[in-house]
Amino acid sequence: MNLSNLWITNHTARPFCLRKEFDLKKTPVHARVLSCGLGQFNLYINGRKVSDHILDPGWTDYDRCVQYVAYDVTDLLTKGRNAIGMEVGNGWYHMDLQPGHGYSFHFPPFMPPNPNPYHPYGNSLVAALEMTVTFQDGSTETIVTDESWKCAPSEVEYSNIYGSEKIVARDARTGFSEAGFDDREWILACRANKDEAPRGELIEQTQPAVRIIKTWKAEKIGSVNGRQIFDLGQNISGLLEVSLKGVAGEEIRFYPAEKLDQNGDADQMAKNWMLIDNVITYVPAGNGPESFCQKFTYFAGRYIAVEGNCEVLRMNGHAISSAWKEAGSFTCDDERYLRIYDMIERTVEANMLSVHTDCPTIERFAWQEPNHLMAPAIMYMKDGKKLWEKFLQDLRYAQHTGDDWFYDMAGGKFYPGDGLMPAQAPCYIPNVLPVPGMGSFYDIIPWGSTSILGTRWHYLFYGDLQIVKDNYEPGKRYLEHLKTKINEEGFLNHGLGDWGNPEQMLARENIETAFLYADAVTLAWFAGLLEQTADEEALLAFAETVKANYNRKLLVYDEKRGLQVYRVFDHPEEIVISQASQALPLYFGMVPEEARGDVTEAFRQALVEKDAFVCGEVGLPYVIQTAREAGFQDLICRFILKKEHPSYYAFILDGETTLGEYWENNPRSHCHDMMGHIIEWYYNGIAGIQPLAPGFSRVRIRPYLPESMNHVHCTYETPYGRISVEMAVKDGGVNLTVRVPEEVECTLDTSVLEKEGHLVTLL
Repeated sequence: MNLSNLWITNHTARPFCLRKEFDLKKTPVHARVLSCGLGQFNLYINGRKVSDHILDPGWTDYDRCVQYVAYDVTDLLTKGRNAIGMEVGNGWYHMDLQPGHGYSFHFPPFMPPNPNPYHPYGNSLVAALEMTVTFQDGSTETIVTDESWKCAPSEVEYSNIYGSEKIVARDARTGFSEAGFDDREWILACRANKDEAPRGELIEQTQPAVRIIKTWKAEKIGSVNGRQIFDLGQNISGLLEVSLKGVAGEEIRFYPAEKLDQNGDADQMAKNWMLIDNVITYVPAGNGPESFCQKFTYFAGRYIAVEGNCEVLRMNGHAISSAWKEAGSFTCDDERYLRIYDMIERTVEANMLSVHTDCPTIERFAWQEPNHLMAPAIMYMKDGKKLWEKFLQDLRYAQHTGDDWFYDMAGGKFYPGDGLMPAQAPCYIPNVLPVPGMGSFYDIIPWGSTSILGTRWHYLFYGDLQIVKDNYEPGKRYLEHLKTKINEEGFLNHGLGDWGNPEQMLARENIETAFLYADAVTLAWFAGLLEQTADEEALLAFAETVKANYNRKLLVYDEKRGLQVYRVFDHPEEIVISQASQALPLYFGMVPEEARGDVTEAFRQALVEKDAFVCGEVGLPYVIQTAREAGFQDLICRFILKKEHPSYYAFILDGETTLGEYWENNPRSHCHDMMGHIIEWYYNGIAGIQPLAPGFSRVRIRPYLPESMNHVHCTYETPYGRISVEMAVKDGGVNLTVRVPEEVECTLDTSVLEKEGHLVTLL
C-alpha cells in the first residue's frame, strides 16, 4: 500500500466531493479500504457511509505524519455495478481563514504579534484511497484514486475548523455515491502536485475514532432580539442537526454559545478575551421540511440562537468524542459528588477528539500538560491506552532538532533547541517566543514533560513496556534540552509555573525545578526497566544534584511557624509558602526524611489558612494527592463542596454542566478539563484503588468514606479484569465488599476507615 502516490484533488481549498463507479464481475467475499481526505473526510459506498466515524482522520502535524483510516467494507459491495463517494473538508490541513467565514483563533491584544502564524500544509484539499476486493477463488481487484475519478463542489460552501460551516441545500449531491448518478457536469480529478500533497509519513489511525456518544434534544426557551433561543441542557462538543421549514435561498444562521447573557440571549463573548462569533449557516431549498447536519467541523456550547425566517421542527446536538469507552464507574448516595463527577466526565469527553484540546471554543489546541496532570483522573474513567499512544506519538513527531527554526520579531531565525518537546503537539500556530512578563508558552516543562510523565502513567495503568521503549530516547533528549535551561541558581524558571493559580503565586523556580527532578528519576526508572545501567546511574546522579540544590536553597526554617518549609523563591524579602510549593517536593520524594513531618505540617497549615485549594492546574493534582496521602481527607471533602470559588461544587451552583477554565464565575472558557484532577481521588482516595505495580498487577485497596456518604460503589477495569469496591453504612459500621481478578495481588488496608471511627465488616 502506498497512498502517497494516490493523492488527487480538484485544485481547490473549498470542500468538494469525489466519486468513482466500477464493476465487480464476481461476488466479493472480503473488501478493505485504506483512505484519507485532508483535512477531514467522509467515505460512502453504494449510498451508505462506511462507518460511524466523525472527523476522520485524526489531527496531526501533516508535514510529519498523516493518518489514513482502514475500513472493512465487505458488506457494502455487490457483484455488478458499484460506486464510491468521498467528501473532503478543510480541517487543519488548509484552514479556512477567509473574512466572513466565522471566528478563527487569534492572540489577544496584550500579547505581542506572532511572527509565526498558521500556514496551510497544502494549497488544495486532497484525497487518496485504495480498496482491495477479494473474491471466493482467491483473486483480487484493486480500486485506487486516479484521474478517472470525478469531482464537484460540496454543498458545504465553507467549513471552518473552529465550528462555522455554511451548507447550501440546492447544491446537495444527493445520491452521488450510488451507481447511476448523473455526473456529466462533474469534472475529472487531477493528480495532486508537490505543493498540494502532504509531506508527512503515512501511518494507520489506531486511536479510537471520534464518534457520536449521545444526542441532546434542544428545547426552545424563548425569543430575544428577534432570535429564537434553544437549550440543549448540556455544554458539548457536537454536530448540530436541524429539521426545519424555510424560504428558498434565505439564509438561516445558528449561533452556538456556552452561556446566556443577562437578557437571555446566546452570549458568545469569552470573558476578558474576544468574541467567539461562530455561526452555522443553512440556505434552504424551500421545498418543505428539510434537514441538515454539520460534516467537517463541530460546534461547542449549550445554547443555540437562531436568526432567519424559519420554523424549527427539531434541533439536536450530537455530542462527539474519542473517549467513548468507559474504564471505571463511581456511584454514591451524595448527589453533590455525582454531579461533580458527571460535570468533569462531560468536560473530558468534549475535549477528547483525536487530540486532547484545552477547550472546544477559543483555541482547540493540543496543549500537552493535561496529558500527564490529568492522566490518572481520565484513565480511571476512560480507556486511554490508544489515545495516549497517539498523544505521545504526536510529541515524538513534534520534538525539535537543532536545525529547526522559527522567525523572531525582527524577521531573523530563532532556534528553539535540540530535544525540545513543544507545549502543543500537534502545533498549528506556534507561539515560540517568550511573552514579556509571562514566560514561555512554547517551552514549558510541565507541558513537555508529558513525554516522560505521561509515559509513566500509561505504563502504570496498562503495563505495556512498549510505551517505555517508544518514548525513552525522546525523553532523554528532552532532559538534555532542559539542562540547557538551568539558570545560575540551579533552577528552571522560564515557563509558566503554577499556571492558573488564583493568587498568581506561580513559584516558577519551585514548580519547574521539581518537574526537572521528577523527569530525571522517572527516566532513571525507565532505564532500569530497559536494563540501561549506565543511563540509570547517570540519571539518578543528576536527580540527586537537582534535589540537593533544591533543598539547600529552598528548604528553610520558618521561625513564625516553627517548622522547616519550602519558601517560594521569588519572594526573597520574606518566607512565603504556597500549597503547591510544599506538595510537589512531598509528592516527588524530594524532602529529606528528617524534614517530612515539618513540611507535611506546613502543607496542612497552608490548606487550612486558605480553607480551599488555592493553586493552579499544575499544582492541583499534587496538592490533592499529597493531602490524600497525608490523611487530610476531610479537608478535600470540605474544599470541593464549598459553595464559593475556588470549589468544584461552586461550578455546579453556577449552573455549569462542564468544568470552567479557572476558579471563577463566568470563566473565559466554560469547558476546560485541566482542573478535573479530583476524579483521581474518587478512585484512589474514596474507593482507595491504588496501583502498586504496572497494569494494576499488584494493588492496594485503602478506602475512605466521606462523612456525608452512606453508600459507595466503584469499579475499574484493569488489564486483568474488574476491580470493584463497595461500602455501605449499616448498624453503625461499614460493610466493605472488595472484588479483584485472580491474577491481581491485592493488599486490603482498612486503616483509614478505622481511623475515622468505622467498625469495618468484610463481606
